[in-house]
Order: sequence, then structure tokens, then C-alpha cells
Amino acid sequence: MKQLFKNNLHVALLHYPVLGKKGEIIASAITNLDLHDIARASKTYGVQSFQVVIPLDDQRQIAKDICAHWVTGHGSRSNPDRKLSFELVNIAPDFETVMKNIKQTTGVKPCTIATTAHTIDGCISYASCRELVQSYRPHLLVFGTAWGISPDFIAKCDHVLSPIQAHAYNHLSVRSAVAIILDRLLGRA
Repeated sequence: MKQLFKNNLHVALLHYPVLGKKGEIIASAITNLDLHDIARASKTYGVQSFQVVIPLDDQRQIAKDICAHWVTGHGSRSNPDRKLSFELVNIAPDFETVMKNIKQTTGVKPCTIATTAHTIDGCISYASCRELVQSYRPHLLVFGTAWGISPDFIAKCDHVLSPIQAHAYNHLSVRSAVAIILDRLLGRA
């Protein structure tokens, strides 16, 4: 299958700084399903890496154990396809480490694109974002857990992607949002 463009897209899943139920800044817990489904979607669409930001030591260890099971443990032998997906995963204690990792791998600081379920001023369209990520420059598409990425973090990103437009309700799981957005940006029309 011929690739139409150089895909230099990376995906990050933030567990901090994200919003809690009451709008406070929290660090959220890891979920096994997010790791599995986002790793699989990332591999399916040719994403270069799946960066998971978890500042809590115990939660980071859980994530590392899950990944190790699929990359080097019994899971790697019983399901080689899942191994390929989990090889994309990098567990980091903070966002700065993610940025350094991508710059070290690509030689260039990635352009950051935050995602949100809320309409805010200055959001870029999917068409504009699709053009951005088709360049050779690395781009990092950032997703949040809990009740979304903190506004201060979003304000520091280079771009903010328009939210998925739902008919009446917009509270998708992050793994569903990742799959929809990757298909819009990298899928074949």
C-alpha cells in the first residue's frame, strides 16, 4: 500500500494537567482500555509514537507493567499484533519529557495540537489540521483524560483542534475521540 505523505504525527495522552469534576487541576488514573485502544488506533493509522503522560509513580508503573506484558511478556507471544501496537507506547512522567523524546527522535521540536470537547476561540478545522500533519515536521496531537486538558495547558499549545461535533451529547471516551480524530486526519476519504 503506497503512503500518500510522510506521516510524522505523534499522539499524547495527558493524565496531568487535566480537569476534575469540579474544574480543579488533577492527575487522573491510568486505564487499561485507553492504553490498548489508543495504541491500536495509533498503529492502524501509522502514528509514529503514543506518548502517555502520568506523573504519579504508582500509575506510571501500572502502565509500564501493562506495556511490558504485551511487548516482552506472554502477551507478545500470544498476540504479536498487539505487540506491534504497544511498541509505539512511551510512558513519561511529564510533558517536557515527551517533547524532548520526540525532538531527540526527529531532530525537531514538534508542533503541538491540543484537543478539546469545547468550542473555544481560534480552533483550527480538521481540513487545516490534516494539511498541517501532512508535512514532514513532527506534530503532537494531545488528548486529555478526566474532564479534559487544563485551559492553561491548551493556551500553551501551537494549535487547538475543533471539537468533534456531536448531535446532542459530547462526552465520548478519550479512546473513541482518538479513533475518530485519527480517521479524520489520516484516514482515506
